[in-house]
Amino acid sequence: MAQSARTDAGPYLAARAAAAAQDYEAAADWFETALGADPRNPALLEGAIGGLLASGEAEAAMPLAERLRETGAPSPVANMLLQIDAAKRGDWDEIFDLLEAGHGVGPLADGLTRAWARLGQGRMDQALSAFDEVIETPGLSGFGLYHKALALAVAGDLSAAEAILAAAPENGLPLSRQVVTAHARILGRLDRHEEALALLDRVGRGDAILGALRTRLAQDPDATLDDVTTAVEGLSDLYVSVAGALGNETPGAFALLYARAALALDPDRVEALLVTAQLLERAGRMDLAQQAYAEVPEDHPAHVTAELGRAAALRRAGEPSRALEVLEQLSRAAPELAEVQVAIGDLQRVRGDVAAAEAAYSAALDLAGEDAAWWLYYMRGIARHEQDDWPGAEADFRAALEIDPDRAEVLNFLGYSLVERGESLDEALDMIERAVRSQPDNGAIVDSLGWAQFKLGRYEEAVGHLERAAELEPVDPVVNDHLGDGYWAVGRQTEARFQWQRALSFEPAPEEASRIRAKLEKGLDAVIAAEGGVPLRQVAGGQ
Repeated sequence: MAQSARTDAGPYLAARAAAAAQDYEAAADWFETALGADPRNPALLEGAIGGLLASGEAEAAMPLAERLRETGAPSPVANMLLQIDAAKRGDWDEIFDLLEAGHGVGPLADGLTRAWARLGQGRMDQALSAFDEVIETPGLSGFGLYHKALALAVAGDLSAAEAILAAAPENGLPLSRQVVTAHARILGRLDRHEEALALLDRVGRGDAILGALRTRLAQDPDATLDDVTTAVEGLSDLYVSVAGALGNETPGAFALLYARAALALDPDRVEALLVTAQLLERAGRMDLAQQAYAEVPEDHPAHVTAELGRAAALRRAGEPSRALEVLEQLSRAAPELAEVQVAIGDLQRVRGDVAAAEAAYSAALDLAGEDAAWWLYYMRGIARHEQDDWPGAEADFRAALEIDPDRAEVLNFLGYSLVERGESLDEALDMIERAVRSQPDNGAIVDSLGWAQFKLGRYEEAVGHLERAAELEPVDPVVNDHLGDGYWAVGRQTEARFQWQRALSFEPAPEEASRIRAKLEKGLDAVIAAEGGVPLRQVAGGQ
């Protein structure tokens, strides 16, 4: 929508720039400044509303939403706020007035809002009919089934609610975390605690939050965690559902508005906090993301996941020391959790303290015991490799392959390391060939194959794979350096020098850069001889 001629272009342009940079607070401020000269401009109003809502200031945005409605301009975001305000006041009739006047949010949200509003009015039969309309809408069946089950539970018909959830996914209802959590909680309320635990054992493996929920319910079967007990909470859960569905399909800022709307309705809804934090991370707003993670209560099953997320956000924001403080405090609070030690190990590697990283991975392996995954041995192996502990690194890589013999990452790392050390070259080549068969378009792995063939003196074969690796990884200094060596070995010296120059332009490590310059000055054979090696046999007919 075009801005009014009366609008000062400076604040408007500043607002647009701030919005594009995901600086929601500044965008809201600049849009509000621009509104001073043109207070009923729909584009400025919608921009200010979006900025305020995205930064968590729903209350401050409400008067602007009302003003925008008065202009008659369409705005799903303003309509969302108006519906939220009505729901919080318990004025369900106003929600229907808004919908009938065309002030809707979108097909999915509007259909389920009607259903929850009917429940809010105490008209359960009409609410169920409204849920059924959504269920019968192509593409929306799963949303409708899930929210119908929640509504039945709110109304006290736990058996009917459980029957819907128990039929997932055969009835089209996906086994999302929200669905599984609701099912487990309803089974608990039906005094079917063992079935609730069995459900979480069956479908919760690999999900830290569901695993923590299982532990909590085993300790306290009557714990209430994020249960939907009112129509307002149902609407909040609806907005969480929409935010999660939109998160991977639309611009993150749009999905963020739904997540913030969920929190405006129910500030304690933990799933809304998690979705909000994840969307803020995607937007690069690590400051707001870590604030959202920090709001998850310590006694909630999602607390560990939230703290891990907060540490990751702090690390990405350039605050590794604060991130480490979060993780160390978490390790003291939950000393039995291997994933916390893994996070510490990953962070210590980023900080350059590989000895501390190795110690953390070792602690994680001790905690995991027989359930340790291949990648945990792999990560410790890398940490040991970076400390020149080759026996320890090799043992870890081979332990990882005992768990997953065809894991390409491990086959490549171990095979390449053996090649570099000049050890077990035939075995190394076999490992790398298996890795290439698994990931034929992985440039690093294709480079390893070419380099192994180079080390075995199979130069003509090597060049073909090294050229392919350079196509896949055109700006990797190591790959270009290897291709230069390959060209030199087959007598293509001009091309070799060109590739070494390219490798230098991509900022290799200082030690590698020095060796490349020596090759450019004296040639590869002279460098090898200076290092005490045997110069390569030059192929006749080379350049």
